[in-house]
Amino acid sequence: MQKKIITIWDLGTRLFHWLLVMLFGLSWLSAELGGNWMIWHTRLGFLAAGLITFRIIWGFIGSDSSRFAHFVKRPSTVIAYLKGGGQRAYNTHNPAGALSVIALIGLMSLQVTTGLFSNDDIFIEGPLAYLISYDAQLEMTELHEMIFNLLILFIALHVAAIVWYQRFKGEKLVQAMLHGKKESEEAAPKIRGGLTLFAASLAGAAVSALLFWI
Repeated sequence: MQKKIITIWDLGTRLFHWLLVMLFGLSWLSAELGGNWMIWHTRLGFLAAGLITFRIIWGFIGSDSSRFAHFVKRPSTVIAYLKGGGQRAYNTHNPAGALSVIALIGLMSLQVTTGLFSNDDIFIEGPLAYLISYDAQLEMTELHEMIFNLLILFIALHVAAIVWYQRFKGEKLVQAMLHGKKESEEAAPKIRGGLTLFAASLAGAAVSALLFWI
């Protein structure tokens, strides 16, 4: 079958990906700078909460390629893929890559949540910290730092996998996440936008706005 150029990543998924990369980098920088930059660190966390909310909702109502049900595979499929028994080409996430995506979304969700309840006892405390005890606030702060270290590890593995697939398997993953298109023999997935994208974006924006208001 002849290959053709198809759209696999919708605009919402691509914007989410690159905005989250930017927010994570800026959050890391602001935390390293400390002092008054921690105010910006908190604000960036509010924006990240909105982005994560959008992606979770989009994972259920979004384009076929962005839905969790589309790319998250059974454990047996993942094991077969890792053993080399299922090395067929995938338009979107392969079974191992899907686990990486879920892990990153999960860790980012935990990172944002613990940040909302944390208290560094110096510069800033999360907007929901008052709901728990002081000792619990300090525990949340420790968890926030631990999860950050796990995120660095997962991101490093994620980038290494992308480089490997890009260089040695010829899969243009970075380019596809920029323009959304890929050369494939398979039919294009159903891409959603319009009111569906607006609804998911509105939910994410509402979460960020609520946190800023609190």
